Amino acid sequence: MLQKSRPALLQPQDVGDKVETLMLHPVIKAFLCGSISGTCSTLLFQPLDLLKTRLQTLQPSAHGSGRIGMLALLLKVVRTESILGLWKGISPSIVRCVPGIGIYFGTLYSLKQYFLRGHPPTALESVILGVGSRSVAGVCMSPITVIKTRYESGRYGYESIYTALRSIYRSEGHRGLFSGLTATLLRDAPFSGIYLMFYNQTKNIMTHDQLDANLIPVVNFSCGIFAGILASLVTQPADVIKTHMQLSPMKFRWIGQAMTLIFKDYGLRGFFQGGVPRALRRALMAAMAWTVYEEMMAKMGLKS
Repeated sequence: MLQKSRPALLQPQDVGDKVETLMLHPVIKAFLCGSISGTCSTLLFQPLDLLKTRLQTLQPSAHGSGRIGMLALLLKVVRTESILGLWKGISPSIVRCVPGIGIYFGTLYSLKQYFLRGHPPTALESVILGVGSRSVAGVCMSPITVIKTRYESGRYGYESIYTALRSIYRSEGHRGLFSGLTATLLRDAPFSGIYLMFYNQTKNIMTHDQLDANLIPVVNFSCGIFAGILASLVTQPADVIKTHMQLSPMKFRWIGQAMTLIFKDYGLRGFFQGGVPRALRRALMAAMAWTVYEEMMAKMGLKS
């Protein structure tokens, strides 16, 4: 009687080899590099994000003329909430940015390898790659983005990220967890597309082959600052709309209504409130993230 051959069992060493092979996959390397770079930049620049959110949601009747500067608001937060108040919302920021930036860089690397096959991207290809990668990350991290915005506003007293998720889902349903998603994508996708286009084009002007190796991170960081400021200015109105829709989803139900109400309450200036701290944060954060990412990818022997 013939015996059925049993499938060979994997030995512990074989399992270890498979795990090691998986961990060394280029996409996973890109994800890890992006996550680490995102952690550093998020911790450093969280106060700018908090100031941006507060400036965008100041009531017109407050402070007499309805206007308050970034420095005055910073001093107010420190005076009323202590210096640590500037880092309010850091927990959801890290939960959002660390995997979010990892997803972005991992997706970007995959798309570049699949579509470009090693050749440098054109300006249009850079826009498409940036938009596609950021859209994937934006949809995945939308619920955490909502919580982060509400933490920073100071209007909500959530005890933890979990209780915030549960509270929003119970009171607003799944729509509450994805409130402002369209506006978020209209902000993040064009930002990433424009940023990546300017970043790559600026880097192409600055030929790395003719530079000292020690100057390459400085050049990358400078290119990132320039690209970040330009991309921030273009996408600022979408960021203001996103903030209002996430903080008051029952009042700002869709983008057209949100635009109308913001213009009615704040005027045209309202669409650019918080522009200075946002431009500083996005430019510095993106520049640092890309600089750290490219340095780590180079150490791992991968071309970013």
